[in-house]
Amino acid sequence: MTDNSLFSIEGKTAIVTGATGYLGKAITEALLSAGAKVDLFGRGQKIVDYHSHLVKTYGEDMVDLHKVDLYDEGPYREALQDTIEKNDSVDILINNAYEFSKSTGFNDDSGRVENISRDQWLRSFESGVYWASLATQVIAEQMKKQGSGSIINISSMYGIVSPHPSLYEGSTAFNPPSYSAAKSAIIALTRYTAAFYGRYNVRCNAIAPGPFPNVQTSSYNSPDQKILDRLSTRTVLNRYGDPDDLKGSVVFLASNASNYVTGHTLVVDGGWTIT
Repeated sequence: MTDNSLFSIEGKTAIVTGATGYLGKAITEALLSAGAKVDLFGRGQKIVDYHSHLVKTYGEDMVDLHKVDLYDEGPYREALQDTIEKNDSVDILINNAYEFSKSTGFNDDSGRVENISRDQWLRSFESGVYWASLATQVIAEQMKKQGSGSIINISSMYGIVSPHPSLYEGSTAFNPPSYSAAKSAIIALTRYTAAFYGRYNVRCNAIAPGPFPNVQTSSYNSPDQKILDRLSTRTVLNRYGDPDDLKGSVVFLASNASNYVTGHTLVVDGGWTIT
């Protein structure tokens, strides 16, 4: 028989940055469904509306809101500290936020390797690495005091392998080198954090999602049909990922089921990186 209590995170408190993102929503709902209280971190009206929706679905005691622009370091740090002060413990940190835009080089000729600017590189590293580093700096110290905690960094298959140039031929969609570099760096940060906090029973792992194109909403990062077809045929499962495909790995790494797993990058890519 399977011990379902291994995968329970009931009564635990989690932080999710970028909670209104395409994958952020799936991550948030996976944690809530497994019994955790979730503090949402995000900016704009979207985070307010999403918080209201979750309160109606899960109850106001299960969801808290921190409307904050993560580029504003002071308010971001204060929001993290607020979560610590309002809860008996902070047990799970999901570093998911990243800026997908022209400013980080996405879907624009300015982001190509021969054109990408210093500002695009730096913005990618700030949103892709420093946001996670700052949250880890604050929350891991709290976890150290508690003697337990799980930090999960959201990387990408492109932190492990490069996009193939043929994937984007004839399309306006484009994945810049700054993204691959940032997502590779977050894997290195994961190992470093795991090494230095393991003695305090604080674990740190990464998830590297594969092709999870945003097909549910219209956004800057939504691909065209040509790209979708190429993504499907490139995986050994012959399909691209649905956000629900990510939920099990999140709960596994957040729960006691992964008590002896740290410093690991769990690849969820339909087999993209094995061929």
